[in-house]
Amino acid sequence: MINKIADSAAQAVSGLKDGATVMIGGFGTAGIPEVLIDALIAQGARDLTVVNNNAGNGDTGLAALLNTGRVRKIICSFPRQVDSHVFDALYRSGKLELELTPQGNLSERIRAAGAGIGAFYTPTGYGTELAKGKETRIIDGKPYVLEYPIHGDLALIKAEKGDRWGNLTYRKTARNFGPTMAMACTTTVASVHEVVALGELDPETIVTPAMFVTWVVPIARQATQAVGLQKSSTKASTL
Repeated sequence: MINKIADSAAQAVSGLKDGATVMIGGFGTAGIPEVLIDALIAQGARDLTVVNNNAGNGDTGLAALLNTGRVRKIICSFPRQVDSHVFDALYRSGKLELELTPQGNLSERIRAAGAGIGAFYTPTGYGTELAKGKETRIIDGKPYVLEYPIHGDLALIKAEKGDRWGNLTYRKTARNFGPTMAMACTTTVASVHEVVALGELDPETIVTPAMFVTWVVPIARQATQAVGLQKSSTKASTL
């Protein structure tokens, strides 16, 4: 019987080795799998390359992982924000390598890895420092830059619902990079707020099929999140 429900987040990430590439879902704070990141911190792998749209907020989640000093390099499109002080300090001191990638290119590089595409040409970045040292080509009179896929060893993503086979659905913007990261990595660990019975998820609503998921980790929705959602709903009803 196929059952991908992990006993704990710690079990799900236990096999990660030093030097691995870890893709972490999330767009800003939307869809960040904080419980899985905490498990990765406790696991202790070092010399990691992390792929995320951002470079951490405040002192929790991705920022907490960077603060351990066990991340060698980060690939992202938007590293600096008002509360990205952990990244700023590490980068300015030369303790963290940055590969800056335009957001669309980042998304497509991840998708290309999952789709088995060897490389692709894009006009984004041509003529800038981001294209330095890369192959360029003129196609139909337009300049393009050659970009390569980003493959990962482990994807940590946050979903809304999942079944024991590993089929996943997401909640609104928490979906962001999760589906393509799941396809681009050898191992995918997804946290879910609800585990449902097989057949309960409408096949037409499943975003990430089970074949791309290794472990499903049930995570109770925090009371503070529920209160925040309730306040947002109340505010919206008064507009």
